[in-house]
Amino acid sequence: MAFDVESFIEKMVTQLGYELVDLEIINHGQLLRVFIDKPEIVTIDDCVLVSNQLNHALSVEEEFDFGRLEISSPGVDRVIKKLEDFGRFDGEKIKIKTRSPISNRRNFSGVLRGIKASFILLEFDGSIVEIDFENIDRARLDPVL
Repeated sequence: MAFDVESFIEKMVTQLGYELVDLEIINHGQLLRVFIDKPEIVTIDDCVLVSNQLNHALSVEEEFDFGRLEISSPGVDRVIKKLEDFGRFDGEKIKIKTRSPISNRRNFSGVLRGIKASFILLEFDGSIVEIDFENIDRARLDPVL
């Protein structure tokens, strides 16, 4: 069974009281970039704590080798990956890129209006567009929309 680095990191981050927002493995593990969040602002001390814990935990894990570890907050334009986060950020401005077109479009910018079953509700050009969660390629908060 292959080592599931994302599940391992998510478990560690969650045990420390943070949310794993995103994980990037760059150059076959030469760079491991982890984005964490919490209800308050993520501080440098938070990043240092998570970095120290993950460095230690990953160093004893023989199935996964990495070069450098970076821990960061997701920023104001944070990526949205989980279905529940679309409900959590209801009312926020967002950019969504779909895998397949909806009415001949793949890029949408608008205001999140929650979720309905597995559909994201987006206020776009004066109406509500329903976007199937499975059709979302990328989504980010857009504080400058």
